Amino acid sequence: MEPEVFVDILSDSLFLVIKLVAAIVLPGLMIGLVVAVFQAATSINEQTLSFLPRLIVTILALIVGGHWFTQELMDFFTSLVMRIPEIAG
Repeated sequence: MEPEVFVDILSDSLFLVIKLVAAIVLPGLMIGLVVAVFQAATSINEQTLSFLPRLIVTILALIVGGHWFTQELMDFFTSLVMRIPEIAG
């Protein structure tokens, strides 16, 4: 039971969280930037114009990437289960 094993598990889990969150948040951020530039260029200050496209893109990212998200989580869980003898022994 070495501390390096736990550090490896923690770093793997944090990297997985960053990867999954980035896949959801980055498309919304890009659309938000495009809409903000459009609003600045046209002087339209409508709140729903900035919120609705980001919401739609975030939902689409969840729908499109759902299978990949689930597969990544299952792979991580499988690797955790395979590491049980390494942790216990």
